[in-house]
Amino acid sequence: MSLLQRDVPRDAFSELSCFRTEFYACLTQRPDALFELSDALLCADGPVKTLVELSLAPEHQRGHGALYGGLNRGHLELSRLRRALAGLPLPRTAEGRLVLAVDVSNWLRPDANTSPDRLFCHTYGRGRGSAQMIPGWPYSFIAALEPGRTSWTAVLDVVRLRPWNDALAVTAAQVREVFQRLYVAGQWQIGDPPVLIVVDAGYDVTRLAFLLADLPVELLGRMRSDRVLYFPPPPQPTGKVGRKPKRGAEFAFEVAATWPVPSVTTETDTTHYGKAVATAWDRLHPLLVRRLAWADHPEGELPVIEGTVIRLQVDHLRGERSPRPIWLWWSATAASARDVDRLWQAFLRRFDLEHTFRMFKQTLGWTTPKLREPAAADRWTWLVIAAHTQLRLARPLAEDLRKPWERPARQGRLTPARVRRGFRRLHGKTPQPARAPKPSTAGPGRPTGMKNKHRAREHPVGKQDKPSLAAAITRSRAA
Repeated sequence: MSLLQRDVPRDAFSELSCFRTEFYACLTQRPDALFELSDALLCADGPVKTLVELSLAPEHQRGHGALYGGLNRGHLELSRLRRALAGLPLPRTAEGRLVLAVDVSNWLRPDANTSPDRLFCHTYGRGRGSAQMIPGWPYSFIAALEPGRTSWTAVLDVVRLRPWNDALAVTAAQVREVFQRLYVAGQWQIGDPPVLIVVDAGYDVTRLAFLLADLPVELLGRMRSDRVLYFPPPPQPTGKVGRKPKRGAEFAFEVAATWPVPSVTTETDTTHYGKAVATAWDRLHPLLVRRLAWADHPEGELPVIEGTVIRLQVDHLRGERSPRPIWLWWSATAASARDVDRLWQAFLRRFDLEHTFRMFKQTLGWTTPKLREPAAADRWTWLVIAAHTQLRLARPLAEDLRKPWERPARQGRLTPARVRRGFRRLHGKTPQPARAPKPSTAGPGRPTGMKNKHRAREHPVGKQDKPSLAAAITRSRAA
């Protein structure tokens, strides 16, 4: 896709219709039940409280048994669906750069003792120091961010983290595959600006930059305020004999006395935060040791991963009188004033992904079903992503069906919830590839008075080694 083709306006209705047809083609088993479930999710009135109530929507022509049968026994061709998502129009910055956000959202299942592959998920409480570790399924999402203030993101991929996975290695492989699909779809071409990957403090951004060093991407991530980095060693004096030092002066985030004169300083007047002062220091790297993620690194000296440190300080935040600064690390060096402003503003846009998670959970009911098998949870997750993608494509087509107490939305500024409110009016005009249901009768079920003799197996929670092939065969035979 050339730059001229990207600027050509597309027909929003055609994009929506083509995606619906392609999405149905990705459903290879129980396609009609899964497709109608997705339509019911889009056209239901109000937030999804229970999964079975979606079978009562007019768009779902089958019974509740077909709904659960599709989730438990259906199948999606994920490779084709991922390619379809990568080929859709994606938001870009003014210079044509793609900005991708990576984050993990947890599907908490504390009482599901018979559900396998659960991990202890970090959750935040309402007060400071009230974080808890609750069993659940963590999902890693990648979404394209829009440049302005908005609650929309373009979700491109999701992967469920397994108990035996290295989360950072899985994230690096996920980013690599997403970039390859974007390249094949023509979303990125040689000569375009590097793709910016934005992560939060839960990721080791320096190691992620090392794992993705061969791709035309830039990594931007937040660091903890207690980190200590190092400048490169000073040049060796002429005639001095001995080993050259590995690192230079220390740079402690919490000790201002260790901060030299910054390379770049910018000031920006913002609407919500007052004056934002961004200060940057060039060529700073962390001290790496042979443990944890670097324990399996090949013999020899560990790499020196240099980048730019940015300190962002604002006048005020909602709920905080004296806001603490935000420390960012960028995987490139020699940042200009324009780069510094572009980077910290892109990092603030990362929080738009939190609006998407809230939409998934509170409105679309992503974590509402009490599904036992992780495979069924994965299918439901992809149905939610497909529904959210259709809402994004229908954004220029939907009407503003606001409540009497709601303010009118500006042109092109409808929220995902308001687009969903008016999607039922568009639904009848879009392609309906699902076939008509066949008449049938319900099965006899378990005879009265007979108990269930097949008790479900309980599974432990937490990290574990990758199961071997022999153990998997033994479990399948036992089942």
